Amino acid sequence: MRIHDQFSKIELQQLLARSDAQAWLAVLTSWVLVALAFALVALWPNTLTILLALIVIGGRQLGFGALMHECGHGSLFATKGLNSWVGKWLCAGPVMYRIDDYMVRHLLHHRTVGTAEDPDLSRYQAYPVTRASLRRKLIRDLTGRTTMKFLRDLLKANATIETEDGQRSLRLGRLFSRMRAPIISNLVLFSILASLGQAPLYLLWVAAYFSTYMLFSRIRNLAEHAAVPDLTDSDPLLNTRTTLASWWERLTFAPNSVNYHLEHHLLPAVPKYRLAKFHRALRAKGLLDHADIAPGYRAVLDRIITKQQAQAA
Repeated sequence: MRIHDQFSKIELQQLLARSDAQAWLAVLTSWVLVALAFALVALWPNTLTILLALIVIGGRQLGFGALMHECGHGSLFATKGLNSWVGKWLCAGPVMYRIDDYMVRHLLHHRTVGTAEDPDLSRYQAYPVTRASLRRKLIRDLTGRTTMKFLRDLLKANATIETEDGQRSLRLGRLFSRMRAPIISNLVLFSILASLGQAPLYLLWVAAYFSTYMLFSRIRNLAEHAAVPDLTDSDPLLNTRTTLASWWERLTFAPNSVNYHLEHHLLPAVPKYRLAKFHRALRAKGLLDHADIAPGYRAVLDRIITKQQAQAA
């Protein structure tokens, strides 16, 4: 399906229009929610508020990744400079990403999804899986093991070089050079909290990164491409899923309209703040009649667990 054949020039212009005001609203809303989570624990420190903060912060960390992705596509802000600066310092850096490296892999994913060359294929190829298998993965996410693996891979990619004798050598200078934005942005966040006399609150950011963020990220990722109608077909209607998210799912698994993933694959240049409109337009034209649209993330979990295991449970 060619989207440009289904929409008029005016319709496409409206869908692709970028707004700095809406972009800043998305970025600032995410940081305000993080600030409120910190404030909640600072004012009423107890187990419940800490758990709530970990949920909110983990969801926003995933949200910053989604905004980084938008900036990488050049679709969040109206100008290249803002997409580059905000994407690097306010979105990618805080969650330990280099936006340029991320986009190299992500654009390859766009070009190769539905084929064996998709660099993300290993993340969802094995699904559906048993309930026990999924439980083990989610436990790894919540206990920090997934984050530790991510950080080890990050260190290997950014702090080591191959010497003439074929050995790998650690170069801290290379690490600081390549990871300057993540290091500085996290130091700024810590410094802001410390200046308010709340330095220990930074541990909430770290704890969420080692737990809820990775869990939310996994479920979001699985919702997009796992157990779809045909993962080996190049048609987005067959290899990609959209999930309709409730308010609490938008706080956790689906921040910043990341749940409209089919729409994103159909037309990647549509800004996140117009994806819901694009979804409605596609529905109105009957273009999603045979698409994989999940009514929520519980429905996604039902699909990615093998039927035999689900029936046994």
